[in-house]
Amino acid sequence: MMGIRKIWAAALVLGTAVQGFAQQHPNIMLTKANIAAVRQGVAKYPLLRSSFNEVKQQADRAIAKGIDVPVPKDGAGGYTHEQHKQNYQSMNACGIAYQVTGDKKYAAFVKDMLLKYAAQYESWPQHPKKKSNQIPGKIFWQCLNDFVWQVYTIQAYDLVHDAIPAGDRATIEQHLFMPILHYFTNECKETFDLIHNHGTWCLSAVGMTGYVINKPDYVQMALKGSAKDGKTGFLAQLDQLFSPDGYYTEGPYYQRYAMLPFVIFAKTIQQNQPQLQIFKYHNSILSKAIDASLQLTYTNGAFFPVNDAMKDKTFQSEELVYGVDIAYADIKSQADLLDVAKQQKRVMVSDAGLRVAKDIAAGKAKPFQYRSAWLSDGNKGDEGGLGILRSGPNTDQQCILLKAASQGMGHGHFDRLNLLYYDNGGEIFSDYGSARFLNIESKFGGDYLPENKTWAKQTVAHNTLVADETSHYGGELKNAEKYHPELLKFAASEQLQVISAEEDHAYDGIKMQRTSILFKVPGLDKDLLIDVVRGLSGKDHQYDLPFWYQGHITDQSFKTNVVTNNLKALGKKDGYQHLWLNSQSNLHNGDDHITILNNLRFYTIHIAADSAMQVKLVTLGANDPNMDLRTEEKAFILSKPKAANQTFVTVTETHGRTDPTGETTTGAASNVSDLKVLKDDETQTIFAFRVKQKAYKLTINYTNKNNFIQIN
Repeated sequence: MMGIRKIWAAALVLGTAVQGFAQQHPNIMLTKANIAAVRQGVAKYPLLRSSFNEVKQQADRAIAKGIDVPVPKDGAGGYTHEQHKQNYQSMNACGIAYQVTGDKKYAAFVKDMLLKYAAQYESWPQHPKKKSNQIPGKIFWQCLNDFVWQVYTIQAYDLVHDAIPAGDRATIEQHLFMPILHYFTNECKETFDLIHNHGTWCLSAVGMTGYVINKPDYVQMALKGSAKDGKTGFLAQLDQLFSPDGYYTEGPYYQRYAMLPFVIFAKTIQQNQPQLQIFKYHNSILSKAIDASLQLTYTNGAFFPVNDAMKDKTFQSEELVYGVDIAYADIKSQADLLDVAKQQKRVMVSDAGLRVAKDIAAGKAKPFQYRSAWLSDGNKGDEGGLGILRSGPNTDQQCILLKAASQGMGHGHFDRLNLLYYDNGGEIFSDYGSARFLNIESKFGGDYLPENKTWAKQTVAHNTLVADETSHYGGELKNAEKYHPELLKFAASEQLQVISAEEDHAYDGIKMQRTSILFKVPGLDKDLLIDVVRGLSGKDHQYDLPFWYQGHITDQSFKTNVVTNNLKALGKKDGYQHLWLNSQSNLHNGDDHITILNNLRFYTIHIAADSAMQVKLVTLGANDPNMDLRTEEKAFILSKPKAANQTFVTVTETHGRTDPTGETTTGAASNVSDLKVLKDDETQTIFAFRVKQKAYKLTINYTNKNNFIQIN
């Protein structure tokens, strides 16, 4: 690792600002040397051919529609916003179509579009929909969108560069790209030097433009920050934003988003200065980051919705198409990456996409290797992390995720020790994600809704312990950023997998611990999910443990006292004001249970505690005058109104199925029974249950990592 850093240190003081770069176009994703091979590949390899056909259709639609460069005025989702977004996509598509077909009409479209921008850009003020708390762009309401626009647009320019007359190139560079570089590095200087995904997009746009139009000074700024001292810039971002395991601190959704500028700029560096060996920098951190991005998905491709996340994003998104293709072609040719590319159903029409499509056609793909993993957080790997446990084949995999990571900056939620559970292709215990209608201007301008703060970020919106109906760290970002959970144990064997962590600072005077286990029991088709959550304090508190679930309750051991009129919100703040209390029942410390039917399969959650408690059935939607929240969300909340210490133990069994077509149901009864907490103190939790009459006793030794779990 230090050898690569020395190469970088030497290369960046060699006076590249004087020498410039070898000017060959195109030279980013699709390179001049490989154009003939890509053209042949389009004709020969099905995945590359279908991918190119999509690009060409997009290019043809753009030409048929004509060029429209409106004066920016609308926020996210509005006409001008969407038009400018469409413009960079159209230019990029036409650039690729030009290189593959050789038809000059595609290059002419890009040239004419860029000349229209060049004729107007300098006269445009900052965007009229700018917000007081954000740096605006000139084309879009926030500068981030301008950065994205330039990352794609400079690729289009690179693709058609040699087909544009020298005079027009001078106009485009002098009146569009140079003003953009000035705006990004001056008016947006704060973002340019920010160690954050917005900063990544900004410096990638600047660096890529610097390489393409031969402005080495801007490349230096992009690599080492505006002061060129290395305290910020691309290398600092690689050093600081990822953990040693490749985890990006803002969470899987933003890791996906941030990967694209990282991999595109790295590829641009590799093409222009291969001697710098960028893909080996910082112990090959980009390779680890791409792998971590894929490991942070379930087998249906969906990203775990940790922190602010739109739940419909999968690894089919464009960012991961770039990432997978480049990882396979430029970093390491892992055959299981080809399996992901097949599921993505497209490749980049590029040098990397050619190789991926060729090897898929040759039958080299192998199933993607999902694995149980502890992905550490923090650039030193010492700020908690995410624990992922998996069992079963990709076609029907059980997966749990325990969030024991740091806050995740401004996009983080107050959900320390949150648990997610997946099975049978989808969510069982789910997370709301973010409250936002992306690019729907009528819904708060497409930005995060007010309910993102009042609901989605609050602790009760997650499957984790809540004390006194208040959120972790009082819902204050600055307090939450000071601390992180601590890993107690991570282990994964064939019979038993465990992830355990604790959080000491979310509440004053309360220690939270959670231990989640996948336990393979003979005679059962699926592993048991065992979950032990503890709140330890010297004073009495109300402890609530929500389980947000997908599906329908089909059975329960307790009588439901359903509220039939005068429905009221469960509380007044910290997310409780958004919950309708539908039922409240008393539980005893015996073997209570709830059975859920989800996607034709049954899930019985057996419940026990060291003392009597309550269960509350709730649905989302109270105090929501604009109908912003998803009202189909529902949970059962295990609640202890008053206790200093409280332990909740649940054992979830997956069993049986129903066939609506054949009108049959099998295995609807659970095989687990007699769940009891036998002992619970500061150092141990001991509990027992039966599976088909066989008794099991588990002991959790919180202070003994070498003998953390005992099974008798």
